[in-house]
Amino acid sequence: MHNQAFRPARLLVGGLTAVAVLLAGCASGNSDATAASTSPRQAGFVGEQPDDAEPAAGGSLTFGSYSLPTVLDPARTQAAASTGGTEMAAIYDTLLRHDFDSRTFVPQLAETFEGSDDLTTYTVTLRPGTRFSDGSVLDADAVKWSIERFVTAKGDASQTWTNVVDTVDTPDELAVVFRLKRPWSDFPALLSLGPGMIVGAGSDTGGTFTPVGAGPFTVTKFAPREELLLSARADYVGGKPLLDTLRFVPTAGAQAQYESMRSGQFDMTFILRDERVIDQALADGYTGFLSPTGQNGIGVINSRPGRPGADVRVRQAIAYGVDPEAINQRANAGLGTASSELVPEGSRWYSGAEGLRFDPERARELLDEAKADGFDGRISYLTTQDPGQQATALTVQAMLQSIGFDVAVDYATDTTDLVRKVYRDHDFDLTRGGAPIGEEAPFLNLYGSMGSDSRNNATGFADPEMDRLLLAVQTAPTDDAKRDAIGDVQRYANETVPYVLWGPAAVLTAWEPTVHGVKRTVTDIMLFDDAWKSGP
Repeated sequence: MHNQAFRPARLLVGGLTAVAVLLAGCASGNSDATAASTSPRQAGFVGEQPDDAEPAAGGSLTFGSYSLPTVLDPARTQAAASTGGTEMAAIYDTLLRHDFDSRTFVPQLAETFEGSDDLTTYTVTLRPGTRFSDGSVLDADAVKWSIERFVTAKGDASQTWTNVVDTVDTPDELAVVFRLKRPWSDFPALLSLGPGMIVGAGSDTGGTFTPVGAGPFTVTKFAPREELLLSARADYVGGKPLLDTLRFVPTAGAQAQYESMRSGQFDMTFILRDERVIDQALADGYTGFLSPTGQNGIGVINSRPGRPGADVRVRQAIAYGVDPEAINQRANAGLGTASSELVPEGSRWYSGAEGLRFDPERARELLDEAKADGFDGRISYLTTQDPGQQATALTVQAMLQSIGFDVAVDYATDTTDLVRKVYRDHDFDLTRGGAPIGEEAPFLNLYGSMGSDSRNNATGFADPEMDRLLLAVQTAPTDDAKRDAIGDVQRYANETVPYVLWGPAAVLTAWEPTVHGVKRTVTDIMLFDDAWKSGP
């Protein structure tokens, strides 16, 4: 058996190419959409991380969320840092977490974790005395019940769970044994995400969901789109957190987030994609975690019946008709990387398989074919008022109109409203989004964004052959085989265009130098059970 620090085959996080994404303008003269504009960023902690200060109890930490969740239920809200994962982890904790320094999955809420040598059986042992915030016991049966609830509710990654997990056994009150249908080295990632956020049975009493978790904090106030206030739990199994309270508030784009940090309104914030703001934060000496990830700048095309993108020729025309380098230059001042590949050069999963190149003539041909069959050429682009988002929208609008589309730009109220329109209501034609491929478990987001039965598939794209190719990524026995399988997915995506790739992008979770003890796990979720603040 593996010991509790579980390392799936050489699990590396660093080395992704950073990228600019999302901004505006018209076509550039550079048709090489895969050329890098800057040197690759490296994933990891940045800034001065003092470790010699004495931890101090007390105080409150305010976090500027990228998109404040509207529901604090892991079965209904995706457990990613950009969509509420950090907020929910503070309430529920996660059974496991990924440790960046050791490149391993380690216990978080759990006491120990072991995987069999054949990668088909994984055992979690819980810490004695673990209790939910309502006083009830978190034991093996509670873990099994929560996961079954998650799967029944079709939570994020629930279909992956159903497809790969054969049985969940509880041989005693503290042990949970997961037996898989096939070997999968990345299975621990699931226990670090939504399925590993254990919800107490008391959450569902009374017909209205109430967050009951076993994490370090409990909900004091929750006003969706306004504020989430959490208080430290004295009975947390890991000991009462040093912070008294956590406060999460919504934000209005990267520049506004950073200005709020500089003015002292935020102690931490999540800055996504805006390379100029990220560069400024780094130059100003802010501490944080930098995470460059592949396909974090994509054109999300709604391909459901009745939408323009239901016609593959329309999707192909969009892919050929927008130059990723133009987006990089106009919106990001060339600070990022233009790329049409699922996995950028610099990632250990990069196979060398190329994406589609900018080709406006081919785009016109495809659009004309679709128009000949009745398409009127009209398409809408959904965005927010954030300057970077607007810049990308205007760039895409100009380039697509130059080849014959009629593009209207529609505005969502804010990021939360955009997420609702895209993921819940499916009320859009085209928008900018991201499906970042984590180095820890690349299959999860590839499947999440392209799998026919994935709830995170915002596009509605469904293709049995793509599903087969994604399964080959999951079951690949070696790194080389997984890399080759991802290359096959790239080549088929070039034909079917599930979405348009404009480049990888960086995420910076930034915090004041007075913030200490923050832990980062998968999808850039931050954990606060050991966090504390020092004086100015």
